[in-house]
Amino acid sequence: MPSAKVDVANPQGGKAYGKLMEEMETRLDETNKGFIDDDFFKDVEELPEKLEAYKLKFIECDRDRSGDLDMMDVKYMLEKLGQAKTHLELKKMIQEVDTTNTGAINYVDFVKMMLGPKSSVLKLILMFEGKAKADEKPVGLPPKRDISSLP
Repeated sequence: MPSAKVDVANPQGGKAYGKLMEEMETRLDETNKGFIDDDFFKDVEELPEKLEAYKLKFIECDRDRSGDLDMMDVKYMLEKLGQAKTHLELKKMIQEVDTTNTGAINYVDFVKMMLGPKSSVLKLILMFEGKAKADEKPVGLPPKRDISSLP
């Protein structure tokens, strides 16, 4: 747990918040180094780049800066991606990934989910996040309608 005292409800910056973020990034970088040195993941292409992207996504989604993704963090992340889920669905998704039985996804579980062969629903949603295309909005004036075209 971070040693800096921070009001996580009001993350507007300041020295304490900066120190907390620095400590969190340092811990995640150390964890990433462990994955890079692990023989099990040596065949993964572009592993350092993937781990850096996962670290940034994890930090972005960990809204309370607790070091793990609880139900509300996962809910926020999925709503941001346009994939709102019920609490029951969220619990099931977290249980599918959580190896520590804490009801939350820690960074190690998150990376193993993203790099591992098992495809969880959460992994699929995160992988296709960038591939989702934006809704096309009509351009120009709306077509003129007459009385006969009305329902």
